[in-house]
Amino acid sequence: MDWLNYHHLFYFWTVVREGSIVKAAESLRLSQPTISSQIRALEGRLGQPLFTRVGRRLVPTETGQVVFRYADEIFTIGRELVATVEGGGPGRPRRFVVGVTDVMSKLIAYRLITPALRLPDPIRVVCRENSVERLLAALAIHEVDLVLSDTPVPPTVRVQAYSHLLGESEVGFFAAPALAAQLRRRFPASLTGAPVLWPGEGTVLRRQLDEWVQRERLSPTIIGEFADSALITVFGEHAAGAFAAPTVLAADLRRAHGVVSIGRVAGVRERFYAISPERRITHPAVVAIASQARTETFTPAAPP
Repeated sequence: MDWLNYHHLFYFWTVVREGSIVKAAESLRLSQPTISSQIRALEGRLGQPLFTRVGRRLVPTETGQVVFRYADEIFTIGRELVATVEGGGPGRPRRFVVGVTDVMSKLIAYRLITPALRLPDPIRVVCRENSVERLLAALAIHEVDLVLSDTPVPPTVRVQAYSHLLGESEVGFFAAPALAAQLRRRFPASLTGAPVLWPGEGTVLRRQLDEWVQRERLSPTIIGEFADSALITVFGEHAAGAFAAPTVLAADLRRAHGVVSIGRVAGVRERFYAISPERRITHPAVVAIASQARTETFTPAAPP
């Protein structure tokens, strides 16, 4: 049998994870020439280049990306094997990989995923964040078990996947208490001229809010655009401006970030989906997520 040298594979895996040979050398306490020679040996064994240079950075080639995914799985299973044997028991936690789209609220994602951690049989949740297109590609080759998204499967993405609506929420504006008190009196007219933090382009919420301000003839002062909902919340927390978020998160936003509700946005709602490779949900973690989302997470929000 023609064996693969797993030391070479481990050095390659570490370089990709660390982002450079310099950082990998520091992590492994080896010299940079040693690591470089090991990677060249792996490339010679596989007959394919694993890295290409973009400026000063080493970027995995397409083959390198495939090799990294296999290596990641190999070394993950290896760690699980050691943990199981050292723990003395046969029942290791079942691995459950969830892809979260990069535009989804992290608080919503937390609420949705939490029920999977409470199952009788232990589950180890692995969260990955990326664009919906990349996550659906990973779903198609079984790299992730579930994708959480604020949109169903786009018609332009040709993968066999099914969108399961988990629930929806009205959208409202939130701000630090002092700014919220000013804007609440004549909302939504008070948003004209007011500093606001806007969702990034290409998102469902951005499109809905653009249509809403046009419909209401509002002219807010957009002081920043953010693709990351967590970052927009941090800016809002520090009184940079008002921002839109699902009203179902009102209590969480106040408790975690000290921001309060200004008012609801008429006719604007956010929907949330679980996207799976199966038409019928069977994975116990997905069943738990869908069940709690539909019965508890997205119950009607209280008035602001």
